[in-house]
Amino acid sequence: MAPRTRRNAFPKVVIERDAESEQSSSSSDDDDDNGEEPLSDSEGEEVVAAAGSGKEEKVEEEDAAVKKKGKAPITISLKKVCKVCKKPGHEAGFKGATYVDCPMKPCFLCKMPGHTTMSCPHRVATEHGVIPAPLRSTHSPLEYVFQRQLRPKIPPIKPAHVIPNQVCCAVIRYHSRRVTCLEFHPTKNNILLSGDKKGQVGIWDFEKVHEKMVYGNIHTCIVNNMRFNPVNDGTIYAASSDGTISCIDLETGLSSSLMNLNPDGWQGPNTWRMLYGMDINPEKSVVLVADNFGFLYMVDTRSNHKTGDAIMIHKKGSKVVGLHCNPVHPELLLSCGNDHFARIWDMRRLEARSALHELPHKRVVNSAYFSPLTGCKILTTAQDNRLRVWDSIFGDLDSPSREIVHSHDFNRHLTPFRAEWDPKDPSESLAVIGRYISENFNGAALHPIDFIDTSNGQLVAEVMDPNITTITPVNKLHPRDDVLASGSSRSLFIWRPNWTSEAEEQKDERRIVICGNAEKTRKKGFGDDSDDDDMDGGFKSKGKKTKSLKLEVRESKSAPRNSKGKR
Repeated sequence: MAPRTRRNAFPKVVIERDAESEQSSSSSDDDDDNGEEPLSDSEGEEVVAAAGSGKEEKVEEEDAAVKKKGKAPITISLKKVCKVCKKPGHEAGFKGATYVDCPMKPCFLCKMPGHTTMSCPHRVATEHGVIPAPLRSTHSPLEYVFQRQLRPKIPPIKPAHVIPNQVCCAVIRYHSRRVTCLEFHPTKNNILLSGDKKGQVGIWDFEKVHEKMVYGNIHTCIVNNMRFNPVNDGTIYAASSDGTISCIDLETGLSSSLMNLNPDGWQGPNTWRMLYGMDINPEKSVVLVADNFGFLYMVDTRSNHKTGDAIMIHKKGSKVVGLHCNPVHPELLLSCGNDHFARIWDMRRLEARSALHELPHKRVVNSAYFSPLTGCKILTTAQDNRLRVWDSIFGDLDSPSREIVHSHDFNRHLTPFRAEWDPKDPSESLAVIGRYISENFNGAALHPIDFIDTSNGQLVAEVMDPNITTITPVNKLHPRDDVLASGSSRSLFIWRPNWTSEAEEQKDERRIVICGNAEKTRKKGFGDDSDDDDMDGGFKSKGKKTKSLKLEVRESKSAPRNSKGKR
């Protein structure tokens, strides 16, 4: 008996080639020999179809059988499709450290047409278009009180900025997912706390480097914010996307839930509440948190229970991503959210639609902070690549005093960029923020951390390390020491000023801890990251031995120098 073969009707595969794609070598050789013009892809397919005319009927029968069975032809497109506008014919995006603009869109950096990102004047000079605030006289009584009480604390001569520009120690792959927030201990200078996307809270002593601990049983979702208890520095409050506020004992790692907005568990995305913005009012002894529906909640730190009803402070259904109490006037509360507004509230009469001032923005506001010493300035970070500065909360708040163009328009798979004040700067002008657009430094595409003078928009310094090839969106300046902590993917880095001697530099070579499996470290190196959802990657370096971190730092000519000749 002859063997029987099973006949399968596979769907027809149609390949769409780009007009600029190369033709086959055989056809080009034949055309060159005959002295004829090369045929296009469509003409070539017609010739092949004509040559095989004897098989046309059989192909048509197979196509009819495919249509009867309901299998549509599969189309494989080889045309270039732009990732920005989703239209064929061109490509846009990053190629190494160079950004190729989409011809259908304006400049990626300043959002204005007429030029490309690489030739954008704001990219060449950060102070381009920034007008320093003029000296003005006012007769406002609040401004008069400010001049009498707060202005004498500000030195008349602007001191030199001390920039932490060298990585002195690091923990590689410390967290299992990307770092989302950082917080320094209020009394112990060498303790750094960090939260990650998985809900873990890490405690790291960066002076001893190897002393670290990660508590993985705190939350089940992203830890968005952490604040220390103003009365007991051994406990910390954390707000998470699982809708809970936890009070964590740093010694034991035990946590207690102060408020749970999702007691019935997952009931769908329309009812699931996530907590984002968070701060503590020490005068009222309350923890302030806000959710993704525009509501504000208050928890009493003395009874550890929720007080009062939820108050809608932003547009219903929008995330309130930031809360900050004024350091001098704690009754003033600053909030920001996805409804393109930052608002100032008086906590003595906190009601819906009772904001003292509304600060409009063109896109989502990632963060909003009062200045750390006087509390009279406001710094906001928005998704339109703008840093906005208001010089006085007692003056005109209808428009910002300055708008500084800076590259931070990217949030997917990244922790949002937030510009933060330097708490040690008496002039209240220095801010730190990571950069999204990469720059070409000696052939490597690096994403530096920028120190910006908010009084004139100038770039004071941009610090980077050749081993950190990933984006660093989370940055925190120490409130007392010249230390910068940064989180890049799952790793933590500590930056200090480059004032160390050679003996100390040799000693710092061993101050890098690599967490995880040793075999994976030897095989894969520092660059691999198991977190597939995080686009910011990990700490990339090659070689089996841990080498000293070589610094590359660029500073603007306008950066002041200290007495030692350093910037």
